[in-house]
Amino acid sequence: MNSKRSLFTSVSLLIVGALTAGDGVCQASDPAITDVVAVRADRALAVESGTVIQDAVVIIRGDRIAEFGSGLAVPENARVIDLGNRTLLPGLIDAHTHLAIQPDYSARNPILYKSIPYRTIEAVAGANATLMAGFTTIRDIDSEGADWADVAVRDAINNGVVPGPRMQVATLSISITGGYMNQNDLAPQIVAPHFGSLIDSSDDLVPEVRRQIKNGADFIKIYATGTTRHVDLETMEPMTQFSLDDIKTVVDEAARFRKPVAAHAYGGEGARNAVLAGVRSIEHGMLLNDEIMKLMIERGTFWVPTFSVYMEDGPRSGWSERARKLVESHERAFRRALQLGVKIAYGTDAGALPHGDNAIDFGIMVDYGMTPLQAIQSATTQAAHLMGMSGDVGTLESGAFADVIAVTGNPLDDVTVLGDVEFVMKGGTVYRAP
Repeated sequence: MNSKRSLFTSVSLLIVGALTAGDGVCQASDPAITDVVAVRADRALAVESGTVIQDAVVIIRGDRIAEFGSGLAVPENARVIDLGNRTLLPGLIDAHTHLAIQPDYSARNPILYKSIPYRTIEAVAGANATLMAGFTTIRDIDSEGADWADVAVRDAINNGVVPGPRMQVATLSISITGGYMNQNDLAPQIVAPHFGSLIDSSDDLVPEVRRQIKNGADFIKIYATGTTRHVDLETMEPMTQFSLDDIKTVVDEAARFRKPVAAHAYGGEGARNAVLAGVRSIEHGMLLNDEIMKLMIERGTFWVPTFSVYMEDGPRSGWSERARKLVESHERAFRRALQLGVKIAYGTDAGALPHGDNAIDFGIMVDYGMTPLQAIQSATTQAAHLMGMSGDVGTLESGAFADVIAVTGNPLDDVTVLGDVEFVMKGGTVYRAP
């Protein structure tokens, strides 16, 4: 081995050690170590049925689950991880994150004050924090003006360069001039990059979709409505940003490459256009009504609601009128969606919230009418279905990736215990252990 390669290897090992010290154990790559692992705990949650399995055992071969059940015989050559009085679950899924931004983004504009390489390093740290919180899969739903940083982080994780969750990425979102994702509050003569791709002509939509997919997008994100400041507080109508034909153009072109489309849409005509055009998911959706929800059910459209990000700090009595109205509408829409049977996948808007706090919305969803099991399923089986990864993630069944987490207590009794994950395994590798 030459000296440069030796130095790189030594530094890499030091980095891995630093990332896992105190919080977890990184398995060695020594081929003499068995690739059969048995994870045991007093109980496990079979998320599909909601059954709590006692004396739970997950047997892992390589990066996949071989068997899962109660009191299974452990192979003689298996390395045993006994977690005792804990509950095993599949790794959780956050279907709405932004690794390339931090909660300081509104006070300190990242495009103006942070280089894209620096934001990429922040995204690596965010990916690690997300993984350590037990979220082993995420949908990163745009880079917020950091170009292809999300693609780079995804690929680095997949190639074993840095630890992090499995990622699907959207690269740059598609919006309009004067709508969402603009660089606001600068003098008109100052030209600066925007937070997304601003497309104002129907003819430019197809080339933009192709550009993003060429550069690594797993799916496309479009802003069907504007931001919260574009919501009329009298009518509670959001601003529509694209016509039905425009969104259908994006959906059809993405489908050519077998890529889905996610639509930022609060409600109103913009959300209706997005559903009719065939988007895979509606993001946020606090102003959805019965008509749109029934269309979503008819067309199989998912809803990723993201609650905490719209809640201001302090008691609700001190919130702005806009925040109060939007949060109240969000709760009403969610309760109605549960009654109607809309498919709901868990998502938080992490990035606007601290990375690693991804369990923040579970308690809210239960407060708003979900059972703890439904909330857990939204972050496992439902989110996996949304992402086209059913059978691979969000389950402990045989054949799935060995993404296993453990918590103290039973999350069916108190869903908030998911905010204190003590054991994290992804693909058969342990990243965090008690």
